[in-house]
Amino acid sequence: MRAETLNLAAAVRKSLDLLGQRLGIETAPHRLEELNVRSEDPALWSDPARAQKLMRERNALAAALETHGAILRDLTDLTDLIELGEAEGDTGVVAEAEAQLRALRAVAAAKEVEALLDGEADGNDTFLEVNAGAGGTESCDWAAMLARMYVRWAERHGCKVELIAESAGEEAGIRSATYRIAGTNAYGWLKSESGVHRLVRISPFDASARRHTSFASVWVYPVVDDSIAIDIQDKDIRIDTMRSSGAGGQHVNKTESAVRITHLPTGIVVTSSEKSQHQNRALAMAALKSRLYQLELDKRNAALAAQHEAKGDAGWGNQIRSYVLQPYQMVKDLRTGHETSDTQGVLDGAIDAFMAATLAMDVAGKSRAEAQAGD
Repeated sequence: MRAETLNLAAAVRKSLDLLGQRLGIETAPHRLEELNVRSEDPALWSDPARAQKLMRERNALAAALETHGAILRDLTDLTDLIELGEAEGDTGVVAEAEAQLRALRAVAAAKEVEALLDGEADGNDTFLEVNAGAGGTESCDWAAMLARMYVRWAERHGCKVELIAESAGEEAGIRSATYRIAGTNAYGWLKSESGVHRLVRISPFDASARRHTSFASVWVYPVVDDSIAIDIQDKDIRIDTMRSSGAGGQHVNKTESAVRITHLPTGIVVTSSEKSQHQNRALAMAALKSRLYQLELDKRNAALAAQHEAKGDAGWGNQIRSYVLQPYQMVKDLRTGHETSDTQGVLDGAIDAFMAATLAMDVAGKSRAEAQAGD
């Protein structure tokens, strides 16, 4: 075989090895058989939450095994076909099989990244908060650009996006916005985006067309489902109501429907500003449970805890990623060193490569300093 073909096959095998390790390929079929038996027990459904959790595990395991088997079969078939084509001198068959092998490598690489999403809450939906940082109007506009980027990313992945609360900037953009994003592994993908994001560009608000630096922070928390118990006592929360911001004229909200909940022991504050106060109370309470659950996850994960404790203000020295639009075009993640000159593509939601690089770094156990030293 040609060197390129051998390299393609080796890359697919490497992805298969990682998939197999994450899956526990030797014991996974036995685990699936056990789950199948348990799912057929009529008594299981007396506890719907437990039954749903078991079925989710069963379906995910079955899908993972099928994926691993399908990639392995395709790799074997294609390499056999290439060897046969080369033996018979059929360049057309070889070229077509190599094209399919390149496509298989891309599929295997994507599945390899998905295999990294095996954290306790990675499969959950997520809350995503965007807050303007140092920089006034510039940062409010940058926060709006970031919010648009994540909405575009969610749309690319078939996720449902719900705006929970938004506070407009005085002149442009937003001071803050909170979204609920529902989709496969939404939290697992987006959790790597928590941190401060820095923008460098020629300001559209500066008559002298000078270059400005702006900051905004992004924080991501998993939506807590009914299977996870979070105890919140009435004495530990303060609930305030206020008027929801919105359009003026006949659309102005004359009732105090927006809800803000403060968790007194931790100081966590969540808001929701839909039209219904009852709906807002439920959404805000769900967001509070997610924030508290994230704190618990942080306690179990020393690296993540250190990151959150050291996140600091949305300003100089605390950023995880830089987006430079002037004097050159470059987006660079300061944790992993991953970068691209396709700034418009990134701002339109093409951020999967950045997420994948961070996930891989976390699994490898690299620190931020080690990643930067290796850049």
